[in-house]
Amino acid sequence: MGPLPIPLPLHILRRPITIWHMPTRLIEIVEGLPRSKIVLVGDLMLDRYLYGNAERLSPEAPVPVLHYQKEELRLGGAGGVAANLAALGAEVDVIGVVGNDDNGVLIRQHLEACGCHANRLVQADGRPTTCKVRLVGLAQHRHPQQMMRLDFEEHRPLDSDVIDRIVEQVARALDGAAVLCIEDYNKGLLNGDLCPRLIVLARQKGVPVLVDPANLSDYSKYKGATALKLNRTETEKATGLPARDESEFSVAAAWLVKNLGLEAAVVTLDKHGAYLATRGGEGVWLKTRQRQVYDVTGAGDMVLAMLAVARAAGASWRESVELANVAGGLEVERFGSVPVTPPEIIAELLGEAQLRIGKERTLSRLTAELAHHRSAGKKVVFTNGCFDLIHLGHVQYFRFAKAQGDLLVVGVNTDTSIRRLKGEKRPIQSEADRLIVLEELASIDYLVRFGDDTPLELIAAIRPDVLVKGADYKKEQVVGWDTVEAYGGRVALAPLVDGKSTSAVIKKIVEAYGPAERV
Repeated sequence: MGPLPIPLPLHILRRPITIWHMPTRLIEIVEGLPRSKIVLVGDLMLDRYLYGNAERLSPEAPVPVLHYQKEELRLGGAGGVAANLAALGAEVDVIGVVGNDDNGVLIRQHLEACGCHANRLVQADGRPTTCKVRLVGLAQHRHPQQMMRLDFEEHRPLDSDVIDRIVEQVARALDGAAVLCIEDYNKGLLNGDLCPRLIVLARQKGVPVLVDPANLSDYSKYKGATALKLNRTETEKATGLPARDESEFSVAAAWLVKNLGLEAAVVTLDKHGAYLATRGGEGVWLKTRQRQVYDVTGAGDMVLAMLAVARAAGASWRESVELANVAGGLEVERFGSVPVTPPEIIAELLGEAQLRIGKERTLSRLTAELAHHRSAGKKVVFTNGCFDLIHLGHVQYFRFAKAQGDLLVVGVNTDTSIRRLKGEKRPIQSEADRLIVLEELASIDYLVRFGDDTPLELIAAIRPDVLVKGADYKKEQVVGWDTVEAYGGRVALAPLVDGKSTSAVIKKIVEAYGPAERV
């Protein structure tokens, strides 16, 4: 019989489970990730992928025959977390056990190749290095499919002298560390009293401990950790409570926080995101967008790595889980355990920002986002105007402008600047209304307001690859043309649509509904 549900305060039970989104804040966190020292202790594995063409069945048995093509070696288990941490910019000290064999040598080499410190690994003679060999079939240019896995591993507990050597290495590594990560695959390393000893040691040194636990029914060895990151199945097994819907997530996660003395519990929910519960009574379901799932291998490792570096960077638990959702989502779209990098996370967040918070940006935020787009090879186009009454001429103009590059940035005059330029009767529509209308035009990617008489300051800050203005101007009459051409950009003049201008539209309205007057 599993543990009984604990009574929860009414403010937790009644708290609405919401989606929390702040894409631009998350981008700022990833932009500023420091090179934090992360100590990682866990079950190290070597993943060997043997690829072959599967084009016929064996005459000996009804099984596919693989014609060998290539082999790939990757870090698995805690090694996958180490590679992810390094890809996110952390300084990683890895502590684990390897055997006195070729696979142990390969793990050391791969850890060092991805930028991790492998000098604290402990060699256990007479114990094989954990290795998983995967046979991967390719057929008729389709995606590779894993067909079989062969495991080489030893589950028995470590000898006491090996455990003492591990504790000694961790004690040295924790000096100056921002986070201790424990990755438990139940392969023998973290059995017995090693895990409690490491948690006590880290707490004595003031280092928070994030644990990715094994699929066990007894989690007492993780008591006193700062946080646990576990999946739905592990949650149900550890708590004896169901975790199938929103109300059940909150009860099970709160049980973990209370009974294990945690600061936070993060329950990952596959395509449904993650549920976060904290000691302070916070309970929130953080959803994620639907993904084209290709391979779930390594997703949990990526989530733990992102949580660690985000917390080390000072992110809140909510922010850290949001980022972990994004990083884990990118991971499942890949084959095998392949680290996700900060630029990839930022690119994903930029796309989400467009969907969630619209197109308008401050100038400082805009230039930061454009820098990331440019690093991905995208070309920026800029134009500006009042855009008082949107008509066909505007739509065609924006289509032309967008066709000159990849991203279209539109500078929009404020009401005050329009009145200075065109008189007190303009604009017809307020700047708030004009921006809402422009938001709906598919050709536009970004909007930025400006109150100067000219957009020269915007152009100098944005440095567009292409500056667009209407063909009623000559190139030399376009504000900023010389600035743009000086750094290698160009000016493009958009063709006009006869009779389609804001002044013409206003004149027709006045003629139809009132005495004609100058506009």
